[in-house]
Amino acid sequence: MAVRSTHSPSKIPTIYRCDSKGRENQTVAADMHGTLLIDRSLFPYFAVSEIESAAKAVLPKHYSEDLHPETWRVLSSCGRKCVLTESPRIMVEPFLKNYLCVDLVLGTEISSWRGVATGFMGGAGVLVGEEKAMALRKAFESSSAPEIGIGDSEADFPFMNLCKERYIVPSDQRVRPVKQDELPKPMIFHDGRLVQKPSPMMALLIIVWFPIGVLLSVSRVLIGSNSPISLFYYIMQLTGCKILVKGTPPPNAKNSGRTGVAFVCSHKTVMDPLFVSAVLGHNTTCVSYSASRITEFLSPIRNCRLTRERSKDAKIIKDILEEGWDLVMCPEGTTCREPYLLRFSSLFAELTDEIVPVAINVRTSMFHGSTARGRKWLDIFFFFMNPLPVYEITFLDKLSPDQTYSAGKSSFDVANNVQEMIGAALKFECTKFTRKDKYRMLAGTDGLVGQKPGAVAADKLS
Repeated sequence: MAVRSTHSPSKIPTIYRCDSKGRENQTVAADMHGTLLIDRSLFPYFAVSEIESAAKAVLPKHYSEDLHPETWRVLSSCGRKCVLTESPRIMVEPFLKNYLCVDLVLGTEISSWRGVATGFMGGAGVLVGEEKAMALRKAFESSSAPEIGIGDSEADFPFMNLCKERYIVPSDQRVRPVKQDELPKPMIFHDGRLVQKPSPMMALLIIVWFPIGVLLSVSRVLIGSNSPISLFYYIMQLTGCKILVKGTPPPNAKNSGRTGVAFVCSHKTVMDPLFVSAVLGHNTTCVSYSASRITEFLSPIRNCRLTRERSKDAKIIKDILEEGWDLVMCPEGTTCREPYLLRFSSLFAELTDEIVPVAINVRTSMFHGSTARGRKWLDIFFFFMNPLPVYEITFLDKLSPDQTYSAGKSSFDVANNVQEMIGAALKFECTKFTRKDKYRMLAGTDGLVGQKPGAVAADKLS
């Protein structure tokens, strides 16, 4: 690839003047921070541990919320895409290739030891300035130069001058990022405890709030776990945890002499059954696969562990209902933070016709109350560390007799119908993804208790 003559920065047109039509057979080379992403700062993306794991499970969410619309307009119109960045390649490559369909990522190389990233730079050091030009020249030495080069500063001019057309992205924090539904692949699964990207100001706010949040969280947990379930609703409201309720639930099965009702819920945190019970105003039973022992100990309602053996689990659930206990269950099997519903297990549909769909959603401002890779016993504490968390619970109409398994519907049809009802109430999209899909992508496991990370390759998820 021949080196092209340099041009004066003042003569380089802005990205707004780049025509994106008819670029299907062309190649684009773009810088990342300040060009493909609106924010020029690298600080927020280094507030992680376990670089390789965070690159797959945590960082894609933050990157996807900062895409520059004009750069993405041009990048997405080209047939072949190359991104250059001073960031470590292993930190950005999973997002760029898996979510933006970028063909080639050129970034700073990080050395590794026994397959684990050490954090020390390898190769030629930080990929910046002339180093970007050298990397681009080497990558395209056997082919023609990229038709389009996009950057945001003078440090990008060396590689931009190798391209046939050059465009600059002016700094403008008023630019609105690309909407999530405009990405080639939806961001359904992500991990990490922080709700917002840890910008310097947000990081400072978290540090200041953290000791206060810990005290508030412990207070909420201890008071709530030692109070009658009939008072839990009011205690949460008094401590700043708002509970919004819609719909009318059926009366307590224990007081009506009938079999229990199955409250089938969307799953947001491990505390979903507790908040549903609080709204009902009486004790219920919940079932779970992997709730921590600490969570079980602190819970003021009864929890029954399932075994993942269908026949045994069916007997456990059936016995609970026949004893007259109302049962709160989440057939997704795991939480999903984004506006999507995972596939519902059909087991509940075979065991009872007394089914009430419950649409649950949560709103938090600082910390997520769920995790795939972290310590699950901390979920409740992180949720209650939020200053003013909100739980939204909507009771939908009980399934009519003609919608049940006894009426001749298959258990899969019943489960899918309940999923669609809850999805419509929440305005969430229903998917066929499962618990295994989530854990394979985020943790490299099947989501089984005690399974070591990396036991299952993440690329098995198609």
